[in-house]
Amino acid sequence: MDRKCVTRILTTLFLIIPAWWGVTAQEVALPSAPNSVKFAAIGDAGTGNPEQYDIANQMTRFHAKFPFDRVIMLGDNIYGGQGESDLFKKFSKPYKALLDIGVKFYASLGNHDDPVNNRYPLWNMGGQMYYTYSTKNVRFFALDSNQVDQKELVWLENALKNTQEEWKICYFHHPLYSDGRTHGSSIDVRVSFEPLFVTYGVNVVFAGHDHIYERLTPQKGIYYFVEGAGGQLRKGDTKRSAMTAKAFDQDQSFMLVEIDGNLLSFQAISRAGTTVDSGTIQRQVR
Repeated sequence: MDRKCVTRILTTLFLIIPAWWGVTAQEVALPSAPNSVKFAAIGDAGTGNPEQYDIANQMTRFHAKFPFDRVIMLGDNIYGGQGESDLFKKFSKPYKALLDIGVKFYASLGNHDDPVNNRYPLWNMGGQMYYTYSTKNVRFFALDSNQVDQKELVWLENALKNTQEEWKICYFHHPLYSDGRTHGSSIDVRVSFEPLFVTYGVNVVFAGHDHIYERLTPQKGIYYFVEGAGGQLRKGDTKRSAMTAKAFDQDQSFMLVEIDGNLLSFQAISRAGTTVDSGTIQRQVR
């Protein structure tokens, strides 16, 4: 085989392999059943930097294959200035494509968020610091982990106690369990929330705050995820321990989640569109 022929073959391979990788890297690893509950999760996103826009663009691309109708926001939704121009640059502009097709965002607030933005219409908080809503067999609880008081705990207990839906999903900013080196587990919040989660059968909990992705091994029968890398990143910040099921701290990321009957499927996706974690959870009956 002459040199020109070899060169042509190698050139073809160099063109094909990146194209093939670009397709396979953006595969949806979820069933995408027709009547399932589909949502995305982002945390610590509101920087207004190119990385946030990259994540938003990936979310839009994946939405074409996995049509989620909502996004849960895990706090620190806006960094720095919190005014109208900031909300535009750091929220409505990056996620415009999703907002335009009717995807709704349901926020919880982090320590960098101005509490007055609980009235921001596009966050669907209704002026409340904590609230609940449901769809099909799933009940969501957006909580305030910045300053947990007795009023919130009484509200949460009543809301959990009276829930008829099979799945109970809680989300907020400060993680009860985390292997993030910078913050780690928020023990004070755990002491407040965890007894109620265990008593009333919460299934899955999402939080942010540590700028990494992490899936924890089940704690007292509950599955925990940290997704605090929607715009911010602390590269190499994971301090792995026995409770680390999977962690990714090399790039920004977001999550896709699907609930169909008694199964919850999840996929964590990097800014480059590659899948960094995926799996399925059977609903716990307690």
